Amino acid sequence: MKSNYLRVIVTFLAGLWFLAKLRSYKVAVEGSLDLCLLTFLIPVVMELTLTRQDAYDMVVERIGVNNLLKHILAVEAGMRRLAEHFGEDVEYWGLTGLIHDLDYNETKDDEPRHTYVTRDWLKEYELPEEMWRAIHAHPGHTPCETRMDWALYAVDPATGFIVACALMHPDKKLASVDEEFMLRRFGEKRFAAGASRENMAACSQIGLELGPFLMLVREGMLRINDELGL
Repeated sequence: MKSNYLRVIVTFLAGLWFLAKLRSYKVAVEGSLDLCLLTFLIPVVMELTLTRQDAYDMVVERIGVNNLLKHILAVEAGMRRLAEHFGEDVEYWGLTGLIHDLDYNETKDDEPRHTYVTRDWLKEYELPEEMWRAIHAHPGHTPCETRMDWALYAVDPATGFIVACALMHPDKKLASVDEEFMLRRFGEKRFAAGASRENMAACSQIGLELGPFLMLVREGMLRINDELGL
């Protein structure tokens, strides 16, 4: 924790130095003081308020070590890989995936409360509204608007679908599942019927065709293959 505070102080000082440089070069940017300070401080504040380790510990405490935990980690991995692909903040997108189902055990019989209980639990962390919008949108409570919204909406069912593909494959290995295999199974309505085809096809909203999208999510999942047991 001390190292995190040191990092925020160093970053703040770096921000002040940058602003001084702007003044010295007489760069006229409307609202530059506020904008630059926010640019420097917001990513650090997010890291300080809820770290990946703290979020993971909460997930284990609330969810347990089971298949649902594997699903949550797979979604996190898929979101991280998509963030890389689009040049987005990998840690930010990953954290959104990690906490997306935190309250599942609490709300599985009360779907309208799903994700809102999580928000209540984590209110002290003051997470960005953008993150909550994506989390609320993934079960359809609110409409998707941003790239991250659509990404989580599509990744959530895709991970279960990809796991089903791996288990169906002759050698039952995720590494052996290719794009052609997944697309064939996607067309079989009875295969992994619980994985919404509509949600997965929404990858078009972020400029990806279905095959490349599934392969990106698979690549993310392969990075945690040992944790997924595939």
